[in-house]
Amino acid sequence: MSVPIRRRRLAAIALASVAMIATTSACGSDDSDSGSSDGPIKLVVDVFGDQGFGYDELYKQYEAEHPNVKIEQRGKGLGLTDYNTRLTQQITAGAGAGDVVALEEGTIVQFYAQANKFVNLADHGANDLKSNYLPWKWEQGTTPDGAVLGLGTDVGSMALCYRSDLFKAAGLPTDREEVGALWPTWDQFIATGQKFVAADKKHKFVDSATNFYNVVLMQTAGNGSGYTYYDKSNKLVIGENPDVRTAYDLTTKMIAAGLSNNLQSFSNEWNAGFKNGTFATIACPAWMTGVIKGQAGDSAAGKWDVAKAPGNGGNWGGSFLAVPKSSKHAKEAAELVKFLTSAKGQIEAFKKVGNLPSSPQALADPAVADSTNEYFTNAPVGKIFAAGASELKPVYLGPKNQAVRTAVENTLRAVEQGKPAAEQWEAALKNGEAAGK
Repeated sequence: MSVPIRRRRLAAIALASVAMIATTSACGSDDSDSGSSDGPIKLVVDVFGDQGFGYDELYKQYEAEHPNVKIEQRGKGLGLTDYNTRLTQQITAGAGAGDVVALEEGTIVQFYAQANKFVNLADHGANDLKSNYLPWKWEQGTTPDGAVLGLGTDVGSMALCYRSDLFKAAGLPTDREEVGALWPTWDQFIATGQKFVAADKKHKFVDSATNFYNVVLMQTAGNGSGYTYYDKSNKLVIGENPDVRTAYDLTTKMIAAGLSNNLQSFSNEWNAGFKNGTFATIACPAWMTGVIKGQAGDSAAGKWDVAKAPGNGGNWGGSFLAVPKSSKHAKEAAELVKFLTSAKGQIEAFKKVGNLPSSPQALADPAVADSTNEYFTNAPVGKIFAAGASELKPVYLGPKNQAVRTAVENTLRAVEQGKPAAEQWEAALKNGEAAGK
């Protein structure tokens, strides 16, 4: 999923969770968990994000088909950064992680070096399922030496979600085709934003600089170098990759134009921005539709719509499911992973929380391809999101991508607060290099 998704929470909460969870095996430490495969087995599934991964009905179905298995989900509501901190400590310690754990696209690479602490899903028939996943998604879940670390859940094919009521009040088109035609490029998106803020003094055009930056970076890198802060040999190249500078400069241009609501993504203030309708657009991978609906609430139904994103391609988010070797029930956990990431499982997750499948079969299924979203003014979300998913160009994210990304994002927030852009670019290089070593 990703994603998706509240990705920030106090680190103290995560550390407290580590201490609590480490006291018992997350695979289950009560007597029922130590039984044979014919006895009662508890499988713990670790996920993240406010909306989770949309697996509730799938758990019920799996338990009905496997009466000896009981599933417990943990982590719903936990932000990605805190989740990843906890998971990293658990995997390193060899204890405390769930039987099944989610690995997000931006962090899975860091676990390649610890692949020996995960079950190779190829040993449980995963290679026979290769055609069930988009080729680049399968590749991301596979280590350089060919071990299947994780099976793919969703992808984050890009669009732009916008408040049609605010567009109308500002004198802009509201029809999704006409709106998409406003911004074939990101520069034209910024120009549209300038028209909006000139007509509307109460609202901002975009939610945050960092969301804008990351979307532009992933799209630019997908169409360019194929990587961001690290090249494919894991060399840190933050200052050498022109795609990073292009995205950074576009973002500071957007900030200088006064378009940003200056909100930190997935913070309480950001959530309140949806509820109070303080911004008009947001970069919108498929999973974001679930976030918007959850945060903006029923009162905003029919006010949001979905249009084509500027430029071509781009991906933000997406996850994998893996099985730590610390699991007492690796065989059963691997079977659950295959079930949850099957085409059927991915379709169910799409229906529940909007997570776009990484399965070609699921993408082609009418339940996805022909779907509309009533909340988003009956937007044809299947057509918008699924149509380009098979053409997405993967972007390589290095072993400490999340740490470097955070360092760069912090400098953009400083620009939002009035610091000079040129000064903060130098800080991004310095702090990013330090975070990535």
